[in-house]
Amino acid sequence: MGFPEVFAYAAGKQDWFAAGLPREGRRAAEPRVGDVARRDVPTCRLTEQVGVVRQRLQAAGATECVVVDDNRVVLGLLRDDALDTAAAAETTVEEVMDPGPSTFRPDLTLEEMAAYLHQRNLERALITTADGVLVGIAYHADLARR
Repeated sequence: MGFPEVFAYAAGKQDWFAAGLPREGRRAAEPRVGDVARRDVPTCRLTEQVGVVRQRLQAAGATECVVVDDNRVVLGLLRDDALDTAAAAETTVEEVMDPGPSTFRPDLTLEEMAAYLHQRNLERALITTADGVLVGIAYHADLARR
């Protein structure tokens, strides 16, 4: 008869929460930004052509996309102003994206995230794990409704 395997999560409790992993304890039921972040985020890759991405976003009714790698690690944002410019359709996303956008961890409380967005007059925030993997987008309007 064997013993079950036991693993120690060496990175600690804060890293566990920041990864969006299950919570326990007296505040476990309190909603966090990772719980309300929209997962259906338009994404694109560095090597895609702007013209192709523009068409895909227009068909989806979106105005920007999150640039990710093959592991969904956030690399940048392709914003509507880059899509609206006279950039040639053959231009790659990498050439016109905004690299290294600000991101937030899924364990932030709704109040903390809403206050941050309100203070800076922002409508949304990118939510990623501590490793930069895209979780979703938290919109100020969604946070305010909760």
